[in-house]
Amino acid sequence: MVREDVNPLRLTEDRNSNQGNMGLLSILRRLKQSPDQEVRLLLLGLDNAGKTTLLKQLAAEDISHITPTQGFNIKCVQSSGFKLNVWDIGGQRNIRPYWRNYFENTDVLMYVIDSSDKKRFEETSLELAELLEEETLAAVPLLIFANKQDLMTATAASELAESLDLHTIRDRMWQVQACSAVTAEGIQDGMTWVCRNIKFRKK
Repeated sequence: MVREDVNPLRLTEDRNSNQGNMGLLSILRRLKQSPDQEVRLLLLGLDNAGKTTLLKQLAAEDISHITPTQGFNIKCVQSSGFKLNVWDIGGQRNIRPYWRNYFENTDVLMYVIDSSDKKRFEETSLELAELLEEETLAAVPLLIFANKQDLMTATAASELAESLDLHTIRDRMWQVQACSAVTAEGIQDGMTWVCRNIKFRKK
Protein backbone atom coordinates (compact mmCIF):
# COMPACT_ATOMS: atom_id res chain seq x y z
CA MET A 1 0.00 0.00 0.00
CA VAL A 2 1.32 3.45 -0.86
CA ARG A 3 2.03 5.75 2.05
CA GLU A 4 -0.36 8.66 2.09
CA ASP A 5 2.47 11.18 1.93
CA VAL A 6 3.73 9.68 -1.34
CA ASN A 7 1.85 10.94 -4.35
CA PRO A 8 2.47 10.44 -8.07
CA LEU A 9 4.11 13.49 -9.57
CA ARG A 10 3.20 14.89 -12.95
CA LEU A 11 5.94 16.87 -14.64
CA THR A 12 5.28 19.21 -17.52
CA GLU A 13 7.50 20.00 -20.46
CA ASP A 14 7.82 23.58 -19.23
CA ARG A 15 9.27 22.46 -15.92
CA ASN A 16 11.84 20.21 -17.57
CA SER A 17 12.81 22.78 -20.17
CA ASN A 18 14.31 24.91 -17.41
CA GLN A 19 16.87 22.30 -16.40
CA GLY A 20 19.52 23.73 -18.72
CA ASN A 21 20.28 20.47 -20.51
CA MET A 22 18.33 17.83 -22.36
CA GLY A 23 15.87 16.44 -19.84
CA LEU A 24 14.28 13.04 -19.59
CA LEU A 25 11.17 14.11 -21.48
CA SER A 26 13.31 15.40 -24.35
CA ILE A 27 14.97 12.00 -24.64
CA LEU A 28 11.62 10.23 -24.54
CA ARG A 29 10.23 12.44 -27.30
CA ARG A 30 13.17 11.45 -29.46
CA LEU A 31 12.07 7.84 -29.29
CA LYS A 32 9.13 8.79 -31.54
CA GLN A 33 7.03 5.94 -30.23
CA SER A 34 3.33 5.63 -30.80
CA PRO A 35 1.09 7.74 -28.55
CA ASP A 36 -0.26 6.39 -25.28
CA GLN A 37 2.77 4.12 -24.90
CA GLU A 38 3.41 3.30 -21.25
CA VAL A 39 6.84 2.45 -19.88
CA ARG A 40 7.44 0.82 -16.51
CA LEU A 41 10.83 1.22 -14.87
CA LEU A 42 11.61 -0.75 -11.71
CA LEU A 43 14.14 0.83 -9.34
CA LEU A 44 15.68 -1.67 -6.89
CA GLY A 45 18.73 -2.01 -4.66
CA LEU A 46 19.71 -2.44 -1.02
CA ASP A 47 18.65 0.01 1.66
CA ASN A 48 20.77 3.17 1.72
CA ALA A 49 21.88 2.68 -1.90
CA GLY A 50 20.40 6.05 -2.86
CA LYS A 51 17.35 4.95 -4.86
CA THR A 52 14.92 7.56 -3.56
CA THR A 53 17.46 10.38 -3.94
CA LEU A 54 18.04 9.30 -7.53
CA LEU A 55 14.30 9.17 -8.17
CA LYS A 56 13.85 12.66 -6.76
CA GLN A 57 16.62 13.93 -9.02
CA LEU A 58 14.77 12.50 -12.01
CA ALA A 59 11.64 14.31 -10.85
CA ALA A 60 13.55 17.56 -10.21
CA GLU A 61 12.51 17.46 -6.54
CA ASP A 62 14.30 18.70 -3.43
CA ILE A 63 16.68 16.03 -2.10
CA SER A 64 17.56 17.71 1.18
CA HIS A 65 15.13 15.60 3.22
CA ILE A 66 15.19 11.90 2.35
CA THR A 67 13.75 9.20 4.60
CA PRO A 68 14.07 5.42 4.14
CA THR A 69 11.36 4.01 1.89
CA GLN A 70 9.18 1.67 3.93
CA GLY A 71 6.89 0.72 1.07
CA PHE A 72 7.31 2.20 -2.37
CA ASN A 73 7.42 5.52 -4.16
CA ILE A 74 6.12 6.06 -7.68
CA LYS A 75 6.78 8.97 -9.97
CA CYS A 76 4.74 9.46 -13.10
CA VAL A 77 5.83 11.58 -16.04
CA GLN A 78 3.31 12.41 -18.76
CA SER A 79 3.81 14.36 -21.96
CA SER A 80 2.16 14.23 -25.39
CA GLY A 81 0.46 10.92 -24.63
CA PHE A 82 3.69 9.34 -23.36
CA LYS A 83 3.69 7.97 -19.83
CA LEU A 84 6.73 6.92 -17.81
CA ASN A 85 6.21 5.18 -14.47
CA VAL A 86 9.23 4.79 -12.16
CA TRP A 87 8.72 2.46 -9.19
CA ASP A 88 11.11 2.83 -6.26
CA ILE A 89 10.77 -0.12 -3.87
CA GLY A 90 12.23 -0.13 -0.36
CA GLY A 91 15.48 -2.09 0.01
CA GLN A 92 15.39 -3.15 3.66
CA ARG A 93 15.88 -6.87 4.16
CA ASN A 94 12.33 -7.40 5.42
CA ILE A 95 10.89 -5.66 2.33
CA ARG A 96 12.92 -7.46 -0.35
CA PRO A 97 10.70 -10.59 -0.43
CA TYR A 98 7.94 -8.31 -1.69
CA TRP A 99 9.97 -7.04 -4.65
CA ARG A 100 8.55 -9.79 -6.84
CA ASN A 101 5.08 -8.26 -6.46
CA TYR A 102 6.28 -5.48 -8.76
CA PHE A 103 8.09 -7.50 -11.45
CA GLU A 104 5.14 -7.89 -13.80
CA ASN A 105 5.29 -5.79 -16.99
CA THR A 106 8.67 -4.23 -16.17
CA ASP A 107 10.29 -2.71 -19.27
CA VAL A 108 13.67 -1.82 -17.73
CA LEU A 109 15.25 -2.86 -14.42
CA MET A 110 17.39 -0.19 -12.74
CA TYR A 111 19.52 -1.50 -9.87
CA VAL A 112 21.25 1.00 -7.58
CA ILE A 113 24.43 0.14 -5.68
CA ASP A 114 26.25 2.16 -3.02
CA SER A 115 29.69 1.91 -4.62
CA SER A 116 31.32 3.27 -1.45
CA ASP A 117 30.07 0.43 0.77
CA LYS A 118 32.39 -2.45 -0.14
CA LYS A 119 31.24 -4.50 2.86
CA ARG A 120 27.84 -4.96 1.20
CA PHE A 121 29.03 -5.84 -2.30
CA GLU A 122 28.51 -9.54 -1.67
CA GLU A 123 25.00 -8.94 -0.33
CA THR A 124 24.00 -6.72 -3.24
CA SER A 125 25.54 -9.19 -5.70
CA LEU A 126 23.43 -12.03 -4.31
CA GLU A 127 20.24 -9.95 -4.49
CA LEU A 128 21.00 -8.96 -8.08
CA ALA A 129 21.73 -12.57 -9.03
CA GLU A 130 18.34 -13.62 -7.68
CA LEU A 131 16.63 -10.89 -9.70
CA LEU A 132 18.31 -12.05 -12.88
CA GLU A 133 17.02 -15.57 -12.27
CA GLU A 134 13.42 -14.38 -12.08
CA GLU A 135 11.40 -15.64 -15.03
CA THR A 136 9.19 -12.53 -14.98
CA LEU A 137 12.27 -10.36 -15.52
CA ALA A 138 13.78 -12.55 -18.25
CA ALA A 139 15.51 -10.50 -20.99
CA VAL A 140 14.52 -7.20 -19.33
CA PRO A 141 17.32 -4.65 -19.95
CA LEU A 142 19.40 -3.96 -16.83
CA LEU A 143 20.95 -0.64 -15.86
CA ILE A 144 23.15 -0.65 -12.77
CA PHE A 145 23.77 2.75 -11.22
CA ALA A 146 27.14 2.70 -9.41
CA ASN A 147 26.00 5.42 -7.05
CA LYS A 148 27.84 7.74 -4.62
CA GLN A 149 30.76 8.35 -6.96
CA ASP A 150 31.11 11.74 -5.28
CA LEU A 151 32.63 9.99 -2.25
CA MET A 152 36.37 9.38 -2.03
CA THR A 153 35.77 5.76 -0.98
CA ALA A 154 33.68 4.91 -4.06
CA THR A 155 34.66 1.96 -6.21
CA ALA A 156 34.95 2.73 -9.92
CA ALA A 157 32.09 1.46 -12.07
CA SER A 158 34.43 -0.80 -14.06
CA GLU A 159 35.77 -2.42 -10.88
CA LEU A 160 32.25 -2.85 -9.57
CA ALA A 161 31.21 -4.59 -12.78
CA GLU A 162 34.14 -6.97 -12.43
CA SER A 163 33.45 -7.74 -8.78
CA LEU A 164 29.81 -8.51 -9.60
CA ASP A 165 30.82 -10.77 -12.52
CA LEU A 166 28.54 -8.82 -14.82
CA HIS A 167 30.47 -10.04 -17.85
CA THR A 168 28.73 -13.41 -17.37
CA ILE A 169 25.32 -11.90 -18.19
CA ARG A 170 24.30 -13.14 -21.64
CA ASP A 171 20.51 -13.06 -21.64
CA ARG A 172 19.89 -9.30 -21.72
CA MET A 173 21.31 -5.88 -22.48
CA TRP A 174 23.10 -4.39 -19.47
CA GLN A 175 25.10 -1.33 -18.54
CA VAL A 176 26.93 -0.03 -15.47
CA GLN A 177 26.67 3.74 -15.08
CA ALA A 178 28.77 5.68 -12.60
CA CYS A 179 26.66 8.32 -10.93
CA SER A 180 26.01 10.48 -7.90
CA ALA A 181 22.39 10.87 -6.88
CA VAL A 182 23.42 13.88 -4.78
CA THR A 183 25.10 15.87 -7.57
CA ALA A 184 23.02 14.25 -10.37
CA GLU A 185 26.21 13.48 -12.31
CA GLY A 186 25.81 10.44 -14.54
CA ILE A 187 22.05 10.08 -14.05
CA GLN A 188 21.14 11.60 -17.41
CA ASP A 189 23.66 9.35 -19.17
CA GLY A 190 22.04 6.34 -17.54
CA MET A 191 18.56 7.42 -18.57
CA THR A 192 19.75 7.95 -22.13
CA TRP A 193 20.86 4.30 -22.17
CA VAL A 194 17.50 3.25 -20.70
CA CYS A 195 15.58 5.01 -23.43
CA ARG A 196 17.74 3.47 -26.13
CA ASN A 197 17.18 -0.03 -24.81
CA ILE A 198 13.52 -0.03 -23.85
CA LYS A 199 11.69 -3.04 -25.20
CA PHE A 200 8.02 -2.26 -25.06
CA ARG A 201 5.88 -5.20 -24.05
CA LYS A 202 3.38 -6.39 -26.56
CA LYS A 203 -0.07 -4.98 -26.07
